[in-house]
Amino acid sequence: MPRASSPVAPADEGRAARDYSAWFETPLGRQVSRDEETVLRPLLEAVRGRTVLDAGAGDGRLAVELAAAATRVVGVDVSRSMLRLATGRARAAHCAPLLAVARLEALPFRQGCFDVVVVVTVLCVARDPRRVMRELARVLRPRGRLVVGELGRWSLWAVSRWVRGRLGQASWRDARFWTWRSLHRLVREAGLRPCGRTSAVFYPPSAAVGRSLRPLERALAGRTSVGAAFLAVAAEKSSAS
Repeated sequence: MPRASSPVAPADEGRAARDYSAWFETPLGRQVSRDEETVLRPLLEAVRGRTVLDAGAGDGRLAVELAAAATRVVGVDVSRSMLRLATGRARAAHCAPLLAVARLEALPFRQGCFDVVVVVTVLCVARDPRRVMRELARVLRPRGRLVVGELGRWSLWAVSRWVRGRLGQASWRDARFWTWRSLHRLVREAGLRPCGRTSAVFYPPSAAVGRSLRPLERALAGRTSVGAAFLAVAAEKSSAS
């Protein structure tokens, strides 16, 4: 599922945010979220004591998880409705990430102020992914780490979403799907060095099928991008930047 940085009409924004968040409470949504978080965790490495930016924070799921371990977490999103959901989630979890409305193409932060930057399922709907990536690299400190999670191109999920977009579903009409190679090229163009990659969600969009394919998921996760609905890469900023 894409984050709330997907453009929606203001009148529909609140409903879109609630629908997005509710999907992750379904059996399939919980399973996908768990599998994505499992493969992201090794790429993030230790975040305790770090300053972390969750770029495109959506309803705050990742920001709240990170806030339990990191000294300071900042979550930004273009959707006020999403950030209201994130605020409620943070209060329920008794943590306090700083949440703010911001465009990823023009972040309101000084250069090199974050140790870690995480951006998950946002570039798939960004109008200019290269500009977003340059901005994320700008706010990352030298020797800092960027972790990108995106929608894989060669999966049954991508086929389903592509068809829905061609049939007129607005959220998928202009969506991009990625490969490890295209994500590596994107981070290199922003002056970062790829240093890790992984993959997950090899089952089709069905919770029942996903449960039956747990052995396959464990066998393939991180080993190939073919068939994976979720890809992630890690990249580092050079000390000379």
